[in-house]
Amino acid sequence: MHMETIVHKVQFCVIGGGMAGICAAIAAARHGVRTLIMQERPVFGGNASSEIRMWICGAREAETGLIEEIRLENLYRNTYANYSVWDSVLYEKVQNQENLTALLNCSCLDAETEGGRIVSVTGWQMTTQRFHKIEADFFADCSGDSILAPLTGAEFRQGREAASEFGESLAPAAADKKTMGLSCLIQARETDSPRKFIPPAWANVYPDDGFFTNRDHTLAGNQNFWWMELGGDQDSIGDTETLRDELLKVAFGVWDHIKNRGDHGADNWELEWVGFLPGKRESRRYMGDYILNQTDVQSGGKFDDIAAFGGWPIDDHHPGGFLHQGPPNISITPDQPYGIPLRSLYSRNISNLWFAGRNISATHIGLSSTRVMATCATLGQAVGTAVSAALRHGCTEARETASRYFREIQTMLMDDDCYLPGLRRASWPLARTAHLVSSGAGDPENLRNGTDRALGGASNCWKCRIGDTAEYDFGDSVPLHEVRLVFDSDLERNRLMMPANFFKGGKKLAPPETLVSSFELLADGKTVFRTDSNHQRLVRIPLDIRARKLALRVCGFAGAEEAGGVFSFDVR
Repeated sequence: MHMETIVHKVQFCVIGGGMAGICAAIAAARHGVRTLIMQERPVFGGNASSEIRMWICGAREAETGLIEEIRLENLYRNTYANYSVWDSVLYEKVQNQENLTALLNCSCLDAETEGGRIVSVTGWQMTTQRFHKIEADFFADCSGDSILAPLTGAEFRQGREAASEFGESLAPAAADKKTMGLSCLIQARETDSPRKFIPPAWANVYPDDGFFTNRDHTLAGNQNFWWMELGGDQDSIGDTETLRDELLKVAFGVWDHIKNRGDHGADNWELEWVGFLPGKRESRRYMGDYILNQTDVQSGGKFDDIAAFGGWPIDDHHPGGFLHQGPPNISITPDQPYGIPLRSLYSRNISNLWFAGRNISATHIGLSSTRVMATCATLGQAVGTAVSAALRHGCTEARETASRYFREIQTMLMDDDCYLPGLRRASWPLARTAHLVSSGAGDPENLRNGTDRALGGASNCWKCRIGDTAEYDFGDSVPLHEVRLVFDSDLERNRLMMPANFFKGGKKLAPPETLVSSFELLADGKTVFRTDSNHQRLVRIPLDIRARKLALRVCGFAGAEEAGGVFSFDVR
């Protein structure tokens, strides 16, 4: 008896449903690409999901685009910071997206290539006991471990480069196969009364604080015990199961130490959750036409074909992990955000293979900054957008797409509210040439200056109050098809949404107070659109009308009445 094989014919196939993968798939689907995403787990989110529970970290400068949309949806929906609700936010973003098919519990295990191209990939879905074969024009590997590299012969690296290869002062003198390690995280909950903990007999024993040199293990603040890390000096793929077993011994041993061996202020705390799926930091890295390195990260990464940006510190963990008694990592914050080029997001020898996430074309040192999930999400959105441009122009190769159409891809990304340092979005011609007046206190010209965030000391925001109006006068009746609005979602807010530990009273989430929650559009004085439940920064409103004047009236904010504003009011 043979297991059934279901064949899917799409334009774009994404392997991996972490933050990079879902952003790649959603971006492509929203631009009209028939897309399929294959995820080997039952939930989306990868390291950010309820199965691993790592925070979505990123740059100081705040990533926008799809990752901000997802964060804002969670702030609106997930009042009590519940991980199951968070999983559902990611689930619905994928499942409810037009042009997008999702295969959950489906692990990629084979690929067919021909002439340096991927023809199809095949996955095994354990829940249905079926094979799924996906034929597509383009593929993106967002699996973290780069599963398509060994399956297709795509060139990749693993380990640390020698300092001399790229002139990286932070790299070791000699190249090796060492990586950053894996972690099984834990979470605790504060209660009203003492809680007892009996460790499993197989847990490690840490009798005193001498085992925790340079490792904070208090329960105060945002402590997620990320330093419980192993495997950097082993095979971070092949040894995963063995490492998981050792990490669980560490995790339960650490909690036993906190509860039972010394005073750590944990009497009323109980162990809420232990991750049995290790979170990975590093394994295979693809080789593209450009390999991002330490110099790029620290010098601002000025690339003509910039497609995303990073800004997380060079955060290189010692390969010895928890067994290393010195500092667990180095952390060097770049002076400015740095660009990441399209040339680092496609394979140099497999012509229709893109990638996004912690597997992009970067050195080990470069990866130590680009690997965090908010950055990975922007990389995914860039890849999905690039694939849509390729298909629109009839391109069959990633390299051709990146070299010929990177300006168009950048325009699309900025239009979708992605920030690209050094570039400015062009406001739409109809809005740019119209007469603009407002009743607000801020400068209405900020609504069409093409910069949708505070930058270089300028707010770039039309500050407004409830009842204030900004109005375009086109001089004559013209057809109006779409309005694009960008509201102030307070990009300076704390973006570590989900809890590390559950304090008594709980952590409550809510949309940023600065966000416009209620507004209306008026065409020649008549209301043509109104909502009282907005919770997003980027809002697109389709229209099918003619009018001489179009006005935006602010009717309410998510919080304080005088706290926010609008970055963009564009119309075409």
